[in-house]
Amino acid sequence: MADDGLTNHEITICLAGGAVLGPFKATWSKEMNHDVRELSKDFEAYLGGVKQTRYKYHLHDHGHRIAHTLIVNFEQVTAIHDHVDLRAHE
Repeated sequence: MADDGLTNHEITICLAGGAVLGPFKATWSKEMNHDVRELSKDFEAYLGGVKQTRYKYHLHDHGHRIAHTLIVNFEQVTAIHDHVDLRAHE
């Protein structure tokens, strides 16, 4: 499947102790390259032993004209759930 199309994400962040942040809706495409994918990639790298260097992520929900700014310390994160809507968008 091509990675060119618009995708709508719903991000939920689980924290140590059981707290949950989100869900946050965010949109990504090659034309609107926002931080929604980088958040998951950076967390996966952190789990693989890479030191965290970035803490602030901007998630843009173009459908509702909302931007979320997340400042996240991965030491406190137990999981990130990225629910992606793969249906075609018009």
